[in-house]
Amino acid sequence: MKHRSTLLAASALTMALAITGCTAGGSTGTATGNGAGSTASSTNDPYAAKIVEPGFTTPGGNVNVLMSADFMTLDPGNNNYVQTANVAQLYYRTLTMAKETAGQPPQIVPDLATDLGQVSEDGLTWTYTLKDGLTYEDGTPITSADVKYGIERTFARDVFTQAPQELNAVLDADTYTGPYTGGDLAAVETPDEKTIIFHLKQPYPDFPALASRSNSAPVPRAKDTQLDYTNHPIASGPYMIESYDRGRELKLVRNPHWDPKTDPNRTALPDTFTFSLSTAQATISQQLLSDADPTAITLDSNGALQASDTGRLTDPTIASRTAAGLLGCTDILNFNTTTITDPDVRHALALAIDRSAIQVQYGGPRFGKITNSYLNDAQVGWIEPTIDLDPSGAAKLEEAQKLLEGKDVPKTLTYGYANATERYKNLGTVLQQNLKSLGIDLQLVAIPSANYYTTLAGDQMPDIARSGWCGGAASGSTRTTVDPQLGPSLDGTTYGFSNISRYYDAKLSGEMYALRNTNGSSEELNTQWSELYNTAMESYPIVPLMRSFTNSVVGSKIRNAQVGYFFGSIDLSTVGVEN
Repeated sequence: MKHRSTLLAASALTMALAITGCTAGGSTGTATGNGAGSTASSTNDPYAAKIVEPGFTTPGGNVNVLMSADFMTLDPGNNNYVQTANVAQLYYRTLTMAKETAGQPPQIVPDLATDLGQVSEDGLTWTYTLKDGLTYEDGTPITSADVKYGIERTFARDVFTQAPQELNAVLDADTYTGPYTGGDLAAVETPDEKTIIFHLKQPYPDFPALASRSNSAPVPRAKDTQLDYTNHPIASGPYMIESYDRGRELKLVRNPHWDPKTDPNRTALPDTFTFSLSTAQATISQQLLSDADPTAITLDSNGALQASDTGRLTDPTIASRTAAGLLGCTDILNFNTTTITDPDVRHALALAIDRSAIQVQYGGPRFGKITNSYLNDAQVGWIEPTIDLDPSGAAKLEEAQKLLEGKDVPKTLTYGYANATERYKNLGTVLQQNLKSLGIDLQLVAIPSANYYTTLAGDQMPDIARSGWCGGAASGSTRTTVDPQLGPSLDGTTYGFSNISRYYDAKLSGEMYALRNTNGSSEELNTQWSELYNTAMESYPIVPLMRSFTNSVVGSKIRNAQVGYFFGSIDLSTVGVEN
């Protein structure tokens, strides 16, 4: 969200700074939080951010990360998941970086690059220069060609089905198909080993945020093993993979060739990170609450806390170990628009859903607030939602039944959920009860968590599925929520890369495609994306549920624990551990 270099970039920077400094609760101060050794941004705001034991600077020790499932992927070329993005900042670096501050949209800062980019007067070219002294885990230098190759891989959508596409969508490269079949990417130039130049279709003032996505992580061509690269991506960050037993354990150790002088953004305090990848969430919750392992944390959503455990957060000995923060993440229900094709039927389903009962399954208001929009008022371009769901989350059953009069109503629908998370199954139970009132039998389908989003992207997509989105590269801008989630493919001919609902309307999707190629200020363009979002929502491809507020209990030896606005869990780039 930071923009610089020319007058165009500088004006955008002023606006971005104003947004980055705001929280949804309207407080940016710091006061003593609940429990010793923690800080909170406000004692009156129930959604105030809280950091556990800030200011710790001692290196050493191991952090034990308890997780209920393996990562979807560790490959930067196939990474569209916040969990992977969180751990990935330990082992790879990008041109720029989304630097987290609890409760606020991330600040875009230079990472591999010397600055946030130099933009041409016409806004169509962005140039980056790599810092001196950058090397991989084997000591070989990182070059601009490696950064370009990392970007080229993400165009190979036949290989990397979950590759992030926000950066790709703005490049002048609509017909490029990746390095395996398409040759060289002309939209990205590398005139020397330290310079990388991007050519855009139209000016994009938020481009420095796109350069923070995993696309720009360097990948040496000689080391590319395509889908097998996930087993050992070559490290450019402070840690590297020592061992990876899929579904069981991942061990990160220090990268001896990482130079901290080139990297002010990562404290890299622990000597090692050990990820346990198959611990039941209920077990994780109990271990963290009881402080069974004082070096433990979790990256699981909602801190792996079960609804029955939330009352224990008021215990002072637990409150002092609880990091918390309002996220840029919103949970939604996706309707498969290729199977539930009638917009009135989708509208009726949405009206029949008791979102307040779903909030209870998430642990109540302590874990998020009901929302009528995928967007939030901290984002550039925000406008009020126009859908007619009850703001309190109550069902509108009579209105739903009236909408279905004379309609061909499906007798049976399916709801898919990630099997490692109990509340997602419980959400399905609420939906079963709600849709039964419309004469619809909802069948619950458990999907292995490690394969959840790849399943939603494939032929086995159920009729209804929960997902979440944390705002994309520029979390403070509406486009990077609307375009990936409801926008068209890169060529505009079908639904887009992470458009789980498979929403595509020839007229409206065409307007989104055209808007990608429209010039204007960040405020103007993002407002237009918000307007198109509101129009798309009239046909109910999705149902907004809750904007997330995460409480994450950590072990008593964990320090600098903050919940990332984008990551939705403990930010691994700053965490430390008492030896």
